[in-house]
Amino acid sequence: MTQTIGAAAAIMMILRGVLLAVGVLAAVGAGIAWGVRTRRLGPFTWAGRFARRWVDPLLAPVERFLLRTGGHATSAPWWGLVILLVAGMLLLSAVQAFAGVVLQVMWVAGHPSQAPVLVLSWVFMILRLALIVRVLVSWIPASPYAWWVRWSYRLTEWLLRPLRAVVPLFGAVDVTPVVAYFLLWLVQSLLHIP
Repeated sequence: MTQTIGAAAAIMMILRGVLLAVGVLAAVGAGIAWGVRTRRLGPFTWAGRFARRWVDPLLAPVERFLLRTGGHATSAPWWGLVILLVAGMLLLSAVQAFAGVVLQVMWVAGHPSQAPVLVLSWVFMILRLALIVRVLVSWIPASPYAWWVRWSYRLTEWLLRPLRAVVPLFGAVDVTPVVAYFLLWLVQSLLHIP
């Protein structure tokens, strides 16, 4: 078990280092591409050639999306950097969650009486994740029927529907997912589930 924890920690450290290096390179590339797009750097200098050859092909999908939604092509490098940073954080979180699940399963293999507690812990974790997905999806124009969103609506609507009858709207902001998140946390802590 100790070796597994050490291996997981080493993998996380290596992944963090790689993602940090990729983030720094992406920030430099975004800065150069932004400088070329805003004419702060010449388009025929080494920076312009670098941006056209290496950065612009990577930013093409982001630029198309921005132009379709009424944005400016000059902000594509910064939006691309934000997308890359969020993807890196999600990757780190997913790897850390997977390592945690593996360690939990290994621990429960030695303590079979704790299996129901582990399953309840996973249920609370999945419900909180579904609430987070619903909140993030509400910020972008996405259909609740999209394949990557539908699961979160199915898992959380039973909890949010009664809360909407009790919790008022704050302007146009629906705070029931936040209330539900804290209710889940409260129930989990009252049941002493890790």
